[in-house]
Amino acid sequence: MTAAPPARHRVAWNDVAMTSQEPEDVERSVLLVHPHWKTVLRPLFVGVLTVVAAVALLVVIPSGSGAGWERLAVGVIAIVILLAWVVIPILRWRTTTYELTTRRLRLREGIVSRQGRDFPLLRISDVSFSHGPIDRLLGSGKLIVESAGEHGQLVLTEIPDVQQVQATLFQLVENEQQRLAGER
Repeated sequence: MTAAPPARHRVAWNDVAMTSQEPEDVERSVLLVHPHWKTVLRPLFVGVLTVVAAVALLVVIPSGSGAGWERLAVGVIAIVILLAWVVIPILRWRTTTYELTTRRLRLREGIVSRQGRDFPLLRISDVSFSHGPIDRLLGSGKLIVESAGEHGQLVLTEIPDVQQVQATLFQLVENEQQRLAGER
């Protein structure tokens, strides 16, 4: 038995159209994404710099009676920097999800405690995106969702494949409006 090849993309896509075997009143997940991988570039860069600087300092510290305490201080400072500016941002990136279902847009974030917001598709009045040259090159961008009611405008940054996400969300909003129009 051979193992399945590893997934290359973190974007999970499902078909937007409903199949005839599924009841229309069942909510199902269509898309689940994390923020774009470029958001972890800065923490990774800080991590590499911290390790290089710590190793350089450990090599430079002369041996002697105070060397043990100096090396311990360098190690403690490096660990604090790695936790605060590398591990926590990477965990925050990994635990942030944006999910499109056939009924709503779901936002979830948090490492230890979780927060979430749900936007019913019926309340979404406009969906647009923008991305600059670097975003276009890396395949990410900003998704702007206009919502009726108290939430107003929702701006999600660093969305991978933002054009496809925008088109999918727009199609889901139309499908939901058509489904409810057919029930009346």
